[in-house]
Amino acid sequence: MALRFFNTYSRQLENFEPRGAVGRKIDIYTCGPTVYSRAHIGNFRAYIFEDLLQRHLELRGYKVHRVMNITDVDDKTIRGAREAKIPLRRFTEQFKQAFFKDIETLRIKRADEFPAATDQHYIDRMIEMIATLISRGLAYQAEDKSVYFRINKFPDYGKLAHFDLTQLQSTGRVKHDEYDKEHIGDFALWKAWDEEDGDVGWESPWGRGRPGWHIECSAMATALLGDQIDIHCGGVDNIFPHHEAEIAQTEGVTGKKFVRYWLHCAHLLVDGQKMSKSLGNFYMLPDVLEKGYTGRQIRYALMRVHYRAPLNFTWEGMEEARQALARIDEWLVRLRETAAKADTGNIDMQTSSQFEDALDNDLNISAALGFLFESIRVTNRALDRNEVDAIAAKAWLNWWERVNSVLAIEEEAGPLPPEVAELTEARAQARLAKDFQKSDELRNELSTRGWEVRDTQDGQKVTRRAGG
Repeated sequence: MALRFFNTYSRQLENFEPRGAVGRKIDIYTCGPTVYSRAHIGNFRAYIFEDLLQRHLELRGYKVHRVMNITDVDDKTIRGAREAKIPLRRFTEQFKQAFFKDIETLRIKRADEFPAATDQHYIDRMIEMIATLISRGLAYQAEDKSVYFRINKFPDYGKLAHFDLTQLQSTGRVKHDEYDKEHIGDFALWKAWDEEDGDVGWESPWGRGRPGWHIECSAMATALLGDQIDIHCGGVDNIFPHHEAEIAQTEGVTGKKFVRYWLHCAHLLVDGQKMSKSLGNFYMLPDVLEKGYTGRQIRYALMRVHYRAPLNFTWEGMEEARQALARIDEWLVRLRETAAKADTGNIDMQTSSQFEDALDNDLNISAALGFLFESIRVTNRALDRNEVDAIAAKAWLNWWERVNSVLAIEEEAGPLPPEVAELTEARAQARLAKDFQKSDELRNELSTRGWEVRDTQDGQKVTRRAGG
């Protein structure tokens, strides 16, 4: 079936038609972290949705060029650096590194570029864009010396968020909204320096200052991907004012349609409330890892609900994720044992496309996972009846490789930890000596450490407990 996505701009499911068919190349821009603290798992729900999107597009043969920005200068980062009494760059660097560590733990593919707003190259681009907007009457310098976008001069302003401009209220993200602007909705493009900014600032034609949050993304997106891009992603809280402003200022400069498809991820909830730093009801990745869960379990838990539906985070949900992965792990063990019974060579058997077809329909992960687990149920029954031969098992494993290239949830094989290898060898020696009591004691010790032992015709097989 054709790829379809729900476009926030039109509020409709639309067939996906990239700008250019040459090389099946797709440009994607995703809003990354603001590095004033460590990201919470609510943030990572959006990043995992974007990772799922990229992986599925690549499975369908597209070449994805993805850019994710890093906001390393805004009110919060400046305030944090000032309170920590360290330079801004040093303050934000710790959270940048934590972010990269966390996405590796969650198996999120790295973007092709991670541009930082404070890079002089992008600051220059921001100043250039602001100057163009002023020259076209789309922006002005107010009495406070800051530069604002004149939203009344952009007729399409508000169409992404689908609301009437007369309903606009002051927004907390734009500093100094209380100033006497032409319209309450006019947003800052360049913020004049003040004492709270300390040594953070850049020279511009409008005086020393720093860029507004919105212009940062427009500058970095167009610098790296060009005037027009295929897909722009983010959380639903980015729709207004951030993405609305991006459209206005970018198209105000280029005169071209900025984005073809806008995809937005719903909030992660905790006990029915939005997870956010401001509410203090959030978990960071280390908090969940310390509870004994793994990165792939967290990934699965954050991925298993459709991206446009709110996901309520609970510890019961984490246990469900652990059990779901256990089913997959055990299924794969059975298939591999069956496939190893004969030299099957290269297998070219047709398998169902229902998994991919489900994701073609606006990344319907619920339907895709439903088909996966139904396939596991059916094949397990067939395995119980010895109705799956080596060829069929290998075909299912080949299919799983395609599925896992999108989900990225398979347990990673690796060498046994030294203490586990030592216990395993001791148990093998005990069995050779027919000391079955000792063998059972060592099996229990391995189980306590999270490892399972199965005795087969080829000797004992030791695996990490399923779902780990």
